[in-house]
Amino acid sequence: AYCYHGQTLLASDKCGEAIRSLQESEKFFAKAEALCKEYGETKGPGTTAKPSGHLFFRKLGSLIKNTLEKCQRENGFIYFQKVPAEAPQLELKANYGLVEPVPFEFPALNAHWTPETLAAFDLTKRPKDDTSKPKPDEEVKPLKEPDIKPQKDSGCQIS
Repeated sequence: AYCYHGQTLLASDKCGEAIRSLQESEKFFAKAEALCKEYGETKGPGTTAKPSGHLFFRKLGSLIKNTLEKCQRENGFIYFQKVPAEAPQLELKANYGLVEPVPFEFPALNAHWTPETLAAFDLTKRPKDDTSKPKPDEEVKPLKEPDIKPQKDSGCQIS
Protein backbone atom coordinates (compact mmCIF):
# COMPACT_ATOMS: atom_id res chain seq x y z
CA ALA A 1 0.00 0.00 0.00
CA TYR A 2 2.85 2.36 0.80
CA CYS A 3 4.44 1.62 -2.58
CA TYR A 4 1.34 2.50 -4.57
CA HIS A 5 0.64 5.49 -2.32
CA GLY A 6 4.17 6.70 -3.06
CA GLN A 7 3.51 6.42 -6.78
CA THR A 8 0.34 8.48 -6.36
CA LEU A 9 2.23 11.11 -4.36
CA LEU A 10 4.93 11.30 -7.03
CA ALA A 11 2.28 11.79 -9.71
CA SER A 12 0.86 14.70 -7.69
CA ASP A 13 4.35 16.33 -7.39
CA LYS A 14 4.85 15.52 -3.69
CA CYS A 15 8.23 13.91 -4.15
CA GLY A 16 9.44 14.26 -0.55
CA GLU A 17 6.40 12.47 0.85
CA ALA A 18 6.65 9.89 -1.94
CA ILE A 19 10.25 9.10 -0.95
CA ARG A 20 9.24 8.66 2.69
CA SER A 21 6.29 6.45 1.70
CA LEU A 22 8.54 4.28 -0.48
CA GLN A 23 11.14 4.00 2.28
CA GLU A 24 8.38 2.78 4.59
CA SER A 25 7.30 0.36 1.87
CA GLU A 26 10.86 -0.92 1.55
CA LYS A 27 11.03 -1.50 5.31
CA PHE A 28 7.77 -3.50 5.36
CA PHE A 29 8.80 -5.43 2.24
CA ALA A 30 12.05 -6.52 3.90
CA LYS A 31 10.11 -7.68 6.96
CA ALA A 32 7.60 -9.58 4.78
CA GLU A 33 10.43 -11.14 2.77
CA ALA A 34 12.09 -12.44 5.94
CA LEU A 35 8.78 -13.92 7.13
CA CYS A 36 8.16 -15.53 3.72
CA LYS A 37 11.59 -17.14 3.66
CA GLU A 38 11.11 -18.43 7.20
CA TYR A 39 7.71 -19.85 6.20
CA GLY A 40 9.20 -21.55 3.15
CA GLU A 41 11.84 -23.29 5.29
CA THR A 42 9.46 -24.70 7.91
CA LYS A 43 8.74 -28.42 7.99
CA GLY A 44 5.29 -29.91 7.67
CA PRO A 45 2.35 -29.79 5.28
CA GLY A 46 2.22 -26.78 3.02
CA THR A 47 5.98 -26.52 2.56
CA THR A 48 5.57 -26.51 -1.20
CA ALA A 49 4.28 -22.94 -0.98
CA LYS A 50 7.09 -20.43 -1.23
CA PRO A 51 5.50 -16.96 -0.98
CA SER A 52 8.80 -15.18 -1.56
CA GLY A 53 9.03 -16.82 -4.99
CA HIS A 54 5.58 -15.79 -6.19
CA LEU A 55 5.40 -13.44 -9.15
CA PHE A 56 3.58 -10.67 -7.27
CA PHE A 57 6.16 -10.67 -4.49
CA ARG A 58 9.10 -10.60 -6.91
CA LYS A 59 7.55 -7.81 -9.00
CA LEU A 60 6.69 -5.76 -5.93
CA GLY A 61 10.31 -5.75 -4.75
CA SER A 62 11.61 -4.41 -8.05
CA LEU A 63 8.72 -1.93 -8.28
CA ILE A 64 9.54 -0.49 -4.86
CA LYS A 65 13.25 -0.26 -5.66
CA ASN A 66 12.77 1.32 -9.09
CA THR A 67 10.16 3.82 -7.92
CA LEU A 68 12.28 4.85 -4.93
CA GLU A 69 15.33 5.41 -7.16
CA LYS A 70 13.20 7.44 -9.58
CA CYS A 71 11.82 9.58 -6.73
CA GLN A 72 15.27 10.22 -5.27
CA ARG A 73 16.68 11.07 -8.70
CA GLU A 74 13.83 13.48 -9.52
CA ASN A 75 13.93 15.06 -6.07
CA GLY A 76 17.67 15.60 -6.50
CA PHE A 77 17.41 17.76 -9.62
CA ILE A 78 13.75 18.82 -10.04
CA TYR A 79 11.72 19.10 -6.84
CA PHE A 80 14.29 19.68 -4.01
CA GLN A 81 11.67 18.75 -1.38
CA LYS A 82 12.49 17.77 2.17
CA VAL A 83 11.83 14.14 3.11
CA PRO A 84 9.57 14.08 6.21
CA ALA A 85 10.53 12.02 9.26
CA GLU A 86 7.02 10.57 9.58
CA ALA A 87 5.53 8.34 6.91
CA PRO A 88 2.37 9.76 5.33
CA GLN A 89 -0.89 8.33 6.60
CA LEU A 90 -2.65 5.89 4.33
CA GLU A 91 -6.29 6.53 3.56
CA LEU A 92 -7.75 3.19 4.56
CA LYS A 93 -11.36 3.99 3.69
CA ALA A 94 -11.78 3.61 -0.07
CA ASN A 95 -13.97 6.30 -1.56
CA TYR A 96 -14.11 5.01 -5.13
CA GLY A 97 -14.46 1.73 -6.97
CA LEU A 98 -16.28 -0.11 -4.19
CA VAL A 99 -19.97 -0.67 -3.67
CA GLU A 100 -21.40 0.08 -0.26
CA PRO A 101 -22.45 -3.22 1.35
CA VAL A 102 -26.14 -3.72 2.05
CA PRO A 103 -26.75 -5.05 5.58
CA PHE A 104 -28.52 -8.41 5.61
CA GLU A 105 -31.76 -8.70 7.55
CA PHE A 106 -33.77 -11.85 8.02
CA PRO A 107 -37.30 -11.57 6.62
CA ALA A 108 -40.18 -11.43 9.09
CA LEU A 109 -41.73 -14.78 10.02
CA ASN A 110 -45.08 -15.58 8.46
CA ALA A 111 -48.01 -15.93 10.85
CA HIS A 112 -48.53 -19.55 9.72
CA TRP A 113 -45.24 -20.67 11.27
CA THR A 114 -46.20 -21.15 14.88
CA PRO A 115 -44.46 -23.43 17.40
CA GLU A 116 -47.25 -26.01 16.87
CA THR A 117 -46.63 -26.00 13.11
CA LEU A 118 -42.90 -26.43 13.58
CA ALA A 119 -43.46 -29.28 16.06
CA ALA A 120 -45.50 -31.10 13.41
CA PHE A 121 -42.32 -31.54 11.38
CA ASP A 122 -40.86 -34.07 13.83
CA LEU A 123 -39.08 -36.63 11.65
CA THR A 124 -39.05 -39.27 14.39
CA LYS A 125 -42.85 -39.58 14.10
CA ARG A 126 -42.88 -40.30 10.38
CA PRO A 127 -44.59 -43.47 9.14
CA LYS A 128 -42.46 -46.49 8.45
CA ASP A 129 -42.37 -47.49 4.81
CA ASP A 130 -40.57 -50.19 2.91
CA THR A 131 -39.29 -47.93 0.14
CA SER A 132 -36.04 -47.45 2.00
CA LYS A 133 -35.01 -51.05 1.29
CA PRO A 134 -32.75 -51.28 -1.74
CA LYS A 135 -34.19 -53.10 -4.73
CA PRO A 136 -32.22 -56.09 -5.98
CA ASP A 137 -30.07 -55.24 -8.96
CA GLU A 138 -31.43 -56.48 -12.24
CA GLU A 139 -29.02 -58.14 -14.59
CA VAL A 140 -28.10 -55.89 -17.47
CA LYS A 141 -28.20 -57.67 -20.81
CA PRO A 142 -25.42 -56.78 -23.22
CA LEU A 143 -26.48 -55.01 -26.40
CA LYS A 144 -24.97 -55.76 -29.75
CA GLU A 145 -23.36 -52.65 -31.11
CA PRO A 146 -23.58 -52.00 -34.85
CA ASP A 147 -20.33 -52.33 -36.77
CA ILE A 148 -19.54 -48.78 -37.85
CA LYS A 149 -16.64 -48.30 -40.25
CA PRO A 150 -15.20 -44.89 -40.96
CA GLN A 151 -16.18 -43.52 -44.33
CA LYS A 152 -14.12 -41.15 -46.35
CA ASP A 153 -16.93 -40.09 -48.63
CA SER A 154 -19.45 -38.36 -46.37
CA GLY A 155 -21.16 -36.41 -49.12
CA CYS A 156 -19.85 -33.04 -47.87
CA GLN A 157 -18.29 -30.70 -50.38
CA ILE A 158 -16.10 -27.68 -49.77
CA SER A 159 -16.78 -25.02 -52.34
